[in-house]
Amino acid sequence: MRPGSPYPGRMTETHTYDVAIEWTGNLGSGTDTYRSFSRAHEVLATGKPPIAASSDPAFRGDPSRWNPEELLVASVAQCHMLWYLHLCAVGGVTVVDYEDRAHGVMTMDASGGGGRLTEVVLRPEVTVAEASMVDTARALHGEVHALCFIARSVNFPIRHEPLIRVQ
Repeated sequence: MRPGSPYPGRMTETHTYDVAIEWTGNLGSGTDTYRSFSRAHEVLATGKPPIAASSDPAFRGDPSRWNPEELLVASVAQCHMLWYLHLCAVGGVTVVDYEDRAHGVMTMDASGGGGRLTEVVLRPEVTVAEASMVDTARALHGEVHALCFIARSVNFPIRHEPLIRVQ
């Protein structure tokens, strides 16, 4: 484990995450043509409610369902928030409210057949208990990237533009 770990003395370990994807978009003729099927599907995990998902509406998806790109941006924002709250708790910053309006950008390649997320911008709005905590609260956002499992796993930049308020 690296120096300064929030979990000193822990041995290297692994965690596994199992999910199932179930396509629910057969409209009668399967994938007979590009337009003959829905992109509707569910993301499933034992003991959890299903997540109704589809592709992005730009790719014939259902705008009322989550798409993979949104879920990835949400994962980045969630991981950042959870590590940030941890760092605040051990760093003496009392957070009383936290919201984020995360924004992801996908850039299509020249062929139009593929693309990739090229940036995620996190815009956390954090409320702390005391004015003396503001500077530390702002600085801790910069430490999250080195710890966040998701941020360490992606190949696009993640920027953060925090707004810190006092209760």
